[in-house]
Amino acid sequence: MTPPPLAEQLPYHRLARLSPRYQWWRPLLGTLVLAVAYALAVLVLIFCCLALGGALGYPEDADGWPEFGPVSGTAVDLLSLAVGIPVLLLTVRWIGRRPAGSVSSVTGRLRPRWLALCVLTAVPVLALSMGGMLLLPEDGGEAQSQWVGWPAFARALAMLLVLVPLQAAAEEYVFRGWLTQTAGAYLRSPWAALVPQAVLFAAAHGWGTPWGFADLLVFGACAGWLTWRTGGLEASIALHAVNNLLAFGVSAAVVDGLAGDETAADADWQTVLLDVLGILLYTAAVTWWLRRRRLERTAPAPLPPAHPYATVPGQWPGHPAPGAAVPPTWPAHPAAGHSLAPPRPGHSQAGSPGPWDGANPAGGQVSAVWAGHPQAGGRGPSGGAHPVGGRPVPSAGPGHPQAGGQGLWDGVHREGGQVSAVWAGHPEAGGRGPSGGAHPVGGRPVSSASPGHPTAGEPVPPSRSAQPGAAPPWPHAGRPAGAAGAGEDGPDPG
Repeated sequence: MTPPPLAEQLPYHRLARLSPRYQWWRPLLGTLVLAVAYALAVLVLIFCCLALGGALGYPEDADGWPEFGPVSGTAVDLLSLAVGIPVLLLTVRWIGRRPAGSVSSVTGRLRPRWLALCVLTAVPVLALSMGGMLLLPEDGGEAQSQWVGWPAFARALAMLLVLVPLQAAAEEYVFRGWLTQTAGAYLRSPWAALVPQAVLFAAAHGWGTPWGFADLLVFGACAGWLTWRTGGLEASIALHAVNNLLAFGVSAAVVDGLAGDETAADADWQTVLLDVLGILLYTAAVTWWLRRRRLERTAPAPLPPAHPYATVPGQWPGHPAPGAAVPPTWPAHPAAGHSLAPPRPGHSQAGSPGPWDGANPAGGQVSAVWAGHPQAGGRGPSGGAHPVGGRPVPSAGPGHPQAGGQGLWDGVHREGGQVSAVWAGHPEAGGRGPSGGAHPVGGRPVSSASPGHPTAGEPVPPSRSAQPGAAPPWPHAGRPAGAAGAGEDGPDPG
């Protein structure tokens, strides 16, 4: 028997093929739907902010946008990115036709313990990198930062702790999640799927300096490699969230720090050097953890659905399909409604004539498998009554007993019918053989099978003795028939 096929194990970047209804156009259509749906979601958010700003009486800038202030304005910016998460998950479910959690990890969800471990790993590493950046001199050689005060800093920090993880996760779901899996739907190599998203991630932050673009490129490549290596977005989300929290937190600590429009794309080479060192150190630390923890890195692809016989080829040559004529796999293979040549004389096939005619048990004409084979209602070389219902059947050989069949000698069947003996002189209950005597059971008359056959009360030779009447192997010559030992009426001890 052929073993069932094993499911293909899909790494993270190939999970777009996890759907049983995967088609080549689904990732492309999903990308288009995701872009349009996200634009609509941001547009709805803008209208809500305009309505809220007007209702609360916030002043408007030259473009008519409410001036919410640095903290509230930053919250709106972060929220405009965070709304991409539900839009993306719905796109995965409706267009990708696969579980929405398949973009989170190969297990179909974010793994909280692994996420917490990655966060704890990222905090000291990136804090060390950020501390080095703070020691760098600012442009002009003068420190122009002013402490904002604890009340304002606490309000800003509370907002950042809520929205920055969502903003960072949204970017990871888009770049390391959707775009990586979209490329992986067509490319088996993980690097071929990871490089495009890293370039798009750097470009999405704008063009500032070559150093800043290179920094973002390294960030996207390392985050993408960690996603593929760990089988999920947890490590990249932790890196991105902690990095952004530290950056926004430092900005929130100074006056008008959150009001600036500079991004990582505008960094100088000293800042980039420290940032890249922190990213590489975090990547190495996560790799170290992976050697000590077992994580699922692949997900089983769905097996193809079973097809009916009529729509797919059979599993062996000539596999039957409903209503279709199929050639036999061997000579005279039976097929419903087809006349076939018997493989040997007298072989029975549905509807084929045999050496003798009779009725098939299902009502059709059949032939016997061998000469004289009994079938319900069939008549063989000799007449008699079939054991079932008294229907006439032939005997299998000379003197074969059947209910009512005529053998070499007449007798009474155990169930009341006439039977013949299987061999000459075979005893039956009440049967009359060539010699008289009492049957061992109940004293009924029996015949002897051959000259010297013992009757009741006479010594009985063993069943395998050379000649009837030979000396018995037991010492008591007067052992009665029917006692311990095997004769014609008991099982053969050999």
